[in-house]
Amino acid sequence: MTVTADTMRDLRRRRDEAARAGADLVELRLDGVRDVDVAGALQGRLGPVLVACHPAWEGGRFAGSEPERAQILRQALELGADWVDVEWKADVTAGLDERWLDRVVLSHHTFDDCPEDLADRVAAMRGVGAGVVKVAVAAATLRDLLRLREAGSLLGDRPKVLLAMGVTGWPTRLLPWRFGSAWSYAGAMSVVGQLTPAAMRQEFRFGEVGADAEIYGVVGSPIAHSVSPAMHNAAFRVLNRDAVYVSIESADADDLLEFAREMRVAGLSVTAPMKVSLFQRAEGFDELTARVGACNTLRFAGGRVEATNTDVAGFLAPLTRRGIRVEGLRAAILGAGGAARGVAVALRSRGAAVTIHARRRQQATEIAASTGASIGSWPPAAGSWDLLVNATPVGTAPGSEQTPFEGPFDGALVYDLVYHPPRSRLLREAAAAGCQTIDGLEMLIAQACLQLEWWTGDRAPEAEMRAAAKRKLGLPVVLPGLSRA
Repeated sequence: MTVTADTMRDLRRRRDEAARAGADLVELRLDGVRDVDVAGALQGRLGPVLVACHPAWEGGRFAGSEPERAQILRQALELGADWVDVEWKADVTAGLDERWLDRVVLSHHTFDDCPEDLADRVAAMRGVGAGVVKVAVAAATLRDLLRLREAGSLLGDRPKVLLAMGVTGWPTRLLPWRFGSAWSYAGAMSVVGQLTPAAMRQEFRFGEVGADAEIYGVVGSPIAHSVSPAMHNAAFRVLNRDAVYVSIESADADDLLEFAREMRVAGLSVTAPMKVSLFQRAEGFDELTARVGACNTLRFAGGRVEATNTDVAGFLAPLTRRGIRVEGLRAAILGAGGAARGVAVALRSRGAAVTIHARRRQQATEIAASTGASIGSWPPAAGSWDLLVNATPVGTAPGSEQTPFEGPFDGALVYDLVYHPPRSRLLREAAAAGCQTIDGLEMLIAQACLQLEWWTGDRAPEAEMRAAAKRKLGLPVVLPGLSRA
């Protein structure tokens, strides 16, 4: 875990908190500390530490001279630091005793891109003879992660740490064994893509699963706020399954599929904007998914990409639970993406009169033609609907004060597929106008249970998945008796 602070007192406090919280190795960032005291940083430590003091040109905050910085790192080694981080570009290793090299993490960070000559740089770093080679790049695509992995393979069995920054780089932090990394980094530096230790261990099962664990995930863009990892990892934990579910950010179907095959991904949940494009690349799918023309679930079996759509059943579940009769309802759907397709098929299958309302007229026309729905104006006219469904991402955090529809709310029921925040602006305004409302969390849980069962053949532990989703969203959790299905 990485810890930073402005003062030595705070750095030592955070160091000990990290160790007590279960960090296997604590990285002490001395750059930015106003009153640097190397001996004080190491004294009384509760576990292994790595000392770093990065200059501004390597993303750090140290403002002193290079000789001063080199002296800090040498002193850390002399006083028994388990590791020190030395930048490849700094040539600080020139002043180090050779007997210390096996305690040096030779690092290289590129904050703007994944350089074309990355393999050449890694090969040059290999020749220094440091104990560990660390490479961190900025990732724009999942292919950048594969390029990083390929470059790292040049190091052979030499200990290494390969990281890609940003949300796109999360798989390198959550699946270090698939990249050959000796360890991963957690912390509060979200600007470079760090996840907190609590999130890595509790939400993403870090440290719980083996090197051969099955890999599942959610793909889309943006993806950082997804509740799905919390739900599915809670289910895998209950089922005692050696499997992990991670967040994979991408909006490019071909980029995603190449990554999934190379990383031996077993299954994926698919969200916006990928539901149509990934369905079009699937090699097998059921009749319902073909009718929707979009998928929300993939599995990789025997080299084939198979697709299904659990959104239809997931959408209908909350209506069924409430005893709402869909037949004959005038249903207005906002949006013309993959989610809107699934909703239209679901409502038409129950006898509703469905109208698609979208700014994208061509996409709305395509959905209407394939589902038997009609095309309506944007926005829906007053008095034109009984059930209003938001199948757009508008209103999702961090844009939670946005709304796809400002009224009038003169129908009976408003159903928002957005689940983060739990009560969107759309639902708050609809409820204030006297409408019955349904949020997207119920649908999310129902379709997730169906996904897990399709992937694994195990019965989904719905109670635990619901509890995990609510904890992630900061909602109260009532557990009357958890199932152990």
